[in-house]
Amino acid sequence: MHRIRVLVPAVAAALLAPLAACSSSTSPTASDPTPARSSGDRPVEVTVTPAGHRAVPGEPVTVTAEGGRLTSVTVTDAEGHRLTGKAAAGGGRWVSDRKAAPGTAYTVTVATRTEAGTARTTRASFTTIPADKVNKVDWRPGTGTTVGVAQPVSLVFDNPVRNRAEVERHLRITTSDGTEGSWGWIRDWSGRDRVDWRPKTYWKPGTRVTLNAELNGTDSGPDGGWFVRDYTTSFTIGARQIVKVDLDRHHLLLVRDGKPVRRIPVSGGTPGGDKRSWRGTAVLMAKEGTINMNSETVGLGDAYDKMVDHSMRLTWSGMYAHAAPWNARYFGNANRSSGCIGMSDADAAWFYAQVRPGDPFEITGADTKGVVEPGNGFGAWNVPWNEWRSKSALR
Repeated sequence: MHRIRVLVPAVAAALLAPLAACSSSTSPTASDPTPARSSGDRPVEVTVTPAGHRAVPGEPVTVTAEGGRLTSVTVTDAEGHRLTGKAAAGGGRWVSDRKAAPGTAYTVTVATRTEAGTARTTRASFTTIPADKVNKVDWRPGTGTTVGVAQPVSLVFDNPVRNRAEVERHLRITTSDGTEGSWGWIRDWSGRDRVDWRPKTYWKPGTRVTLNAELNGTDSGPDGGWFVRDYTTSFTIGARQIVKVDLDRHHLLLVRDGKPVRRIPVSGGTPGGDKRSWRGTAVLMAKEGTINMNSETVGLGDAYDKMVDHSMRLTWSGMYAHAAPWNARYFGNANRSSGCIGMSDADAAWFYAQVRPGDPFEITGADTKGVVEPGNGFGAWNVPWNEWRSKSALR
């Protein structure tokens, strides 16, 4: 707690103009006449919390006035970033909208007016102790991108998040058309905590989406550490493209804006074992081009180790759509892959050029490993809407 006894000066020209108004009243400028100080004009006592050089972070900045009222409060850090806030009716108390972040020096500029009308501007400062542990975020999609209609907003945390409700309150999704959606907490394939926001149904093409994650100064909870920065990303939804994969009939169909574009013969995962494909909705995560695929990385021993062209990742567990010329005799008539959706070089090249991250692959088939889980890529679409909403920490 930092107390400031505001003594009224004799010269108004020494006053500093307030930087951010918190009420309809204004302080006098240098050209205003100096109010006369009466015998009953007591100084205003201002209290600022937190205070000191090792203040505890994670609490709002609070400023109170006794013997007068606040006319302006401005709180800035060393980089000039402001903490906005609101004053109570009557101007006796001001509270910041956000909490003080760890390891940050703040300057508090306070303008007051006594009961007799005399104004003064003064300053206080405090510094919060550094975070002993920092939590960081990996987020998708990247800013400025155009993505498919099934793309979720996905945040994966370096450390555990126990204060999930508190964290979720600081996550705000804004859309250009008021799209209905919900956050859901899940376990990422990596084993880390993750929260995704998905619409109730596929996005409408052309929708503009912005994430503002104002996490700076938020505590993750035990073993998680503090967030020491904010995150933001904006992206746009592209054409409505859906890839319908029928593993029983051994083909995929690209549908754009409700119209069939092209049917491609494919071969899916070999039935009856670990090489089967997943079913359900898998979202195209990334177009990775030519990559090395090694069966040992997905638990299939030494079945293969080769360079693969036109690779399109569908799950973290290793299911791709890609060119598979070595399987040419099976395209359109049998599933004989190690779990991926293979096609000819020519078809793969054409298909690779058409799709974009965020396009849904709706996969059906009688003999599969099961439905893609929410954390195995972007499998949230396989969870019924009401069940997905229940995964929010604020429900």
